[in-house]
Amino acid sequence: MTPRPPRLSSALAPRRARGAAAWAWVAVVLLGAAWGAPRARAGSPRPAFEVIVNATNPQTSAPRAFLVDAFLKKVTRWADGELIRPVDLKSGADARRAFSAQVLDRPVTAVRSYWQERIFSGRDVPPPELDTDAAVVQFVAKYPGAVGYVSSRVDLSDAKDGVKVLRVE
Repeated sequence: MTPRPPRLSSALAPRRARGAAAWAWVAVVLLGAAWGAPRARAGSPRPAFEVIVNATNPQTSAPRAFLVDAFLKKVTRWADGELIRPVDLKSGADARRAFSAQVLDRPVTAVRSYWQERIFSGRDVPPPELDTDAAVVQFVAKYPGAVGYVSSRVDLSDAKDGVKVLRVE
């Protein structure tokens, strides 16, 4: 009698074991990343920025999607009919990077590309870029429909600034 060749399933057993081990390793890595991922908790640090509006604006909160459309000038009026006047910080500011990532859901470079395309096609111009948080506060206080953002380190508790914080939903 001639010896039988090994069964296919037993020949693949070492390969299957390596595949299962690889998948187990992937699962461990993903679970570890999820466990260590930042979570929103009570008492967690404030975000890197605060969205602000003119103190006369009746809005106290706005959906993130509305702010995206406002800063990309896809909507031009607040619910009360007031003209929206967005203002940005300079592109190197930490608050600008955080706002672009967390609210606009894109990096500053992508926002700049968006505006280059709009300018080139003659459709619109970007919001003004101001150098400092103080300049943004001053701009927002001056124009009733203005909306901007500043570093969360800025003390906005003084009502005489003419601005208030807008909660992002």
